[in-house]
Amino acid sequence: MKSGFIALLGRPNVGKSTLLNAMIGKKVSIISPKPQTTRDAIQGIYTSQTAQMIFIDTPGIHKPSTQLGETMNQEAYHAMRDVEAIVFVVDASLPFGEGDQFVADRLSKNIPLFILFNKIDLCTIDQVQKIKEKYHLLFPDATLIESSALSGFNVDTLLRELEEILPEGPQYFPKDMISDHPDSFLVKEIIREKILYFLKEEVPHSIAIMMEKMEMKVDKMVIHATIICEKEGQKAILIGRNGAMIKRIGIASRKEIERLLHHPSRLELFVRVEKDWRNSARYLQEFGYRKEK
Repeated sequence: MKSGFIALLGRPNVGKSTLLNAMIGKKVSIISPKPQTTRDAIQGIYTSQTAQMIFIDTPGIHKPSTQLGETMNQEAYHAMRDVEAIVFVVDASLPFGEGDQFVADRLSKNIPLFILFNKIDLCTIDQVQKIKEKYHLLFPDATLIESSALSGFNVDTLLRELEEILPEGPQYFPKDMISDHPDSFLVKEIIREKILYFLKEEVPHSIAIMMEKMEMKVDKMVIHATIICEKEGQKAILIGRNGAMIKRIGIASRKEIERLLHHPSRLELFVRVEKDWRNSARYLQEFGYRKEK
């Protein structure tokens, strides 16, 4: 069997999480149209009869304005260590800019590189050709692949190309395992995804989720989680008039949690304000975004 670890890198909102879910065949990373949805390096595990690939879906690399943003970038840079390949995901529908150069300058030059030009269904042939030429000049030895992760176009091609360069190795995880994260992490991510979906402006990026309790009682999973925000005004928006928004978030989250856990669930959500938590080393540690070295 061939096996290895592969980092998925790119700018925010280029489709890394959509690509990961398409390769695994199930949802292991949350998605939303908002940038910087992924905050943690999430491992998705693809296993076939001939290979096991452990994909590390990283936060979008960007110029940070908070300690949380800096921590997210460090997660992405750290993912480049000790991997067999890097898949650099590019939004082919957008012209090459300073942000693309910012990421390109930070890519490891000593690891096999695959550049995936995503969202080609939104592009003209001329757009795709121009951006491919630009990246070929920057990375002449990279493998270039056109794709649409949303439709699944050329995802199988990427998997075949990656398997070609992987070394012979062990099967690191059981064949039916699709993520290394515990259910509690995935539940928190589902709740955060629904907040990203229902709310606008700065509120979604100012929240974190803390798991207070998650335990099976008789035939039902009981979950208590706290939504952390930075301002009293954000708390009011999260709760909504007469509790309408928190109820909406809770219902949508519970439905997906039940599909994940295959159990009826009771979800209770609370909201707490911690001012400027994204710039607090203590809170970043407490909420799981800054790992102890």
